[in-house]
Amino acid sequence: MTEAESPFPSSATEQPIVLVVEDDSSIRGALRRLFGTVGQQVQTYGSAAELLQSELPDAPRCLVLDIRLPGRSGLDLQAELARNGTQIPIIFMTGHGDIPMAVQAMKAGASDFLTKPFRDQDMLDAVAAALELDRARRTQSKALDRLRVRFASLTARERDVMMLATDGLMNKQIAWELGVSEMTVKMHRGHVMRKMDARSIAELVRMADSLKVRGSDPSPLQT
Repeated sequence: MTEAESPFPSSATEQPIVLVVEDDSSIRGALRRLFGTVGQQVQTYGSAAELLQSELPDAPRCLVLDIRLPGRSGLDLQAELARNGTQIPIIFMTGHGDIPMAVQAMKAGASDFLTKPFRDQDMLDAVAAALELDRARRTQSKALDRLRVRFASLTARERDVMMLATDGLMNKQIAWELGVSEMTVKMHRGHVMRKMDARSIAELVRMADSLKVRGSDPSPLQT
């Protein structure tokens, strides 16, 4: 069973939440109280297995993780989350003898690590930075999802025109490449700009870069 002061908000919420994995119940309680002083939602777990068996909240989140745990270690959990494709900033808590392990964790993408005993403000600052990082990731992910939906609305010919236009070809060159009239290219290009909601060719180029469709197979919907 996990410990929490209140249940998770609904999955659609944007209320940030701090997840804590620590086998020492006194430390779990102290962290829950610390985060509560700044109004942060908290969910605590006694082991890596408990977290892996739980549904993580669909909200800005970060993980405060002890590097030494019974069963799966903090490093094992970090690796497992990466294999599962779970993106979450991780702040490791380490003992003085765990610095080499902490360096390994940072190389594997950890957001920060704090050596026990740490100052409360250092932990609050690390969590605030990690939550902001996750907010930015979620914003980027949602924007990319919207781009993919727009791109999916293009016809095959419109995708061809978009790829060639964002590679720098002029309408006449695109017409030659596709074996169609320049007027047809202009029509398709107008459809592309409207469907992609692009205000300029420069903006369309940025969209194509985000979708990874410039000069490559125009099928980014499963990436």
